[in-house]
Amino acid sequence: MGIGATAGVAAAGGIALGAQASTGSSSSASSSGSLVFDPDGYEKLTTKVTGTDGAEHTVTYHFWKAITYVAKPVDATYQSLVVSAPVEIDGKAVDASGAPILFANSVGGYMPSSVADATGVGAGGMGGAPGGGAPSGSASPGASAPGANGNTNATGGATASNQLLALAAGYVVVEPGARGRTLKNSAGEYYGTAPAAIVDLKAAVRYVRSNRGRIPGDADRIVSAGTSAGGALSALLGASGDSPIYDEYLKELGAADASDAVFATGAWCPITDLEHADGAYEWNWGANAAQSTGKVVDQSVSKDLAAQFAEYQAALRLRGLNRFGALTARNYDDYLLEQYLRPSATRYLAALSDSEREAYLAKNTFITFSGGRAGFTWDGYLAHVGARKKTAPAFDAFDLSAGENNEFGAGTTANRHFTAYGAKNDTTGLGTKRVAADIPEKLRLMNPMHHLVDKVNGRRSKHWWIRLGTNDTDTSHVVSANLAAAAAGLGDEVNHLYYWDQGHGANTDPGDFIAWIAEVTGFKRAKN
Repeated sequence: MGIGATAGVAAAGGIALGAQASTGSSSSASSSGSLVFDPDGYEKLTTKVTGTDGAEHTVTYHFWKAITYVAKPVDATYQSLVVSAPVEIDGKAVDASGAPILFANSVGGYMPSSVADATGVGAGGMGGAPGGGAPSGSASPGASAPGANGNTNATGGATASNQLLALAAGYVVVEPGARGRTLKNSAGEYYGTAPAAIVDLKAAVRYVRSNRGRIPGDADRIVSAGTSAGGALSALLGASGDSPIYDEYLKELGAADASDAVFATGAWCPITDLEHADGAYEWNWGANAAQSTGKVVDQSVSKDLAAQFAEYQAALRLRGLNRFGALTARNYDDYLLEQYLRPSATRYLAALSDSEREAYLAKNTFITFSGGRAGFTWDGYLAHVGARKKTAPAFDAFDLSAGENNEFGAGTTANRHFTAYGAKNDTTGLGTKRVAADIPEKLRLMNPMHHLVDKVNGRRSKHWWIRLGTNDTDTSHVVSANLAAAAAGLGDEVNHLYYWDQGHGANTDPGDFIAWIAEVTGFKRAKN
């Protein structure tokens, strides 16, 4: 059970990383508590970037090592950011003062993320072994690092490839660290559980915006990006811009007095809407055998949770994209097929050569391809995906073993239930059969749907890029589809599609994302 995110994206689009910085416990940020960015405090670096077209580009950029972004940090190792701004691309001078800012977090599994020892763009990574302390080491894009409770967690691979492409496109790249769920102090108290990560990312955005004119780039054109739990946090950052429910947490850290709204949001396979994720998971994957056992999960539990999802989905009152109509548990399979899955398969098959397509169809007889379109049933699709990654419940485990149980830990208590169903069916005997009194507030703080449905936030991002692999069973497909439907229903621009036969953390169109940033921000790089 648990978050379990395997990145598996690496340098999608053919991007070559020049070097990866090792991580450690020290931070190069000033201890003065100053929130004024030093424009002259950079070093000049050069890297090679191989674009999606296969062409190699030489990018010279200014790099600012880790800077603490709050005046009163709990742990500067994680509450720091790095900045990269291009000054020369393929021998031609670049002025990035008005460029979009890619704000790329590398959070995976709600674990700690540090850029404290980053030595160049894209070098941020996960850290913080169970029990806290120094980062355990940085991971290359596409690698994975072990998390608490035996889970494997995404290292933010999608955003790593995006970072280099963004730099080569003339954008500024800001990479923030953030506290995560496994961090403990000497007294054994957890200080990185919810809502620490989102509060930290908001504080980092405030730092950037408060240093308008000092940090290169357009502070009004910040584009957030993240994968897995990082994708959830990116979506939350986009949905919750300037929401007052975070103010007391930000004040406690000494965050800059500035806006924390972002212009656009990129979210890959977001692990979010956690209090409803168990029900959504069983609705989606309830009939699929679990990877760990090879057997279907307890069907009484699965059906209980699926029924909860049906009730929740009806209460959302969402309508599907392209005039589909009301989205309910009874028609969501048809919606996913029509809006996402069949179009994804169609794009994949159309891109194959005739012989490759013939071989694929011969191997995968559940799918047809006629008139340039793919066709298959929901049951055929589920059988094609095969075993589900998680058991039941997938997120609020009865035995408190899921990473998300740790995300809602508090004080010296490592793991807690965050749903009534999980608490009622607790098998540990460690507490009452009810969720703690502080849990409802923490759930609101961590759920983008609160800001898109429950209390619509006018300061939210109005541009959304959402991606998911069709073979991703880390969460339910309806989670990202609901996020897209909610944003679109408010009139926001939404670009959401699924990658055929790809798993968790996939990012197969990074070049399109970089082009989308230019489109929605109106950025055009000056030609010399």
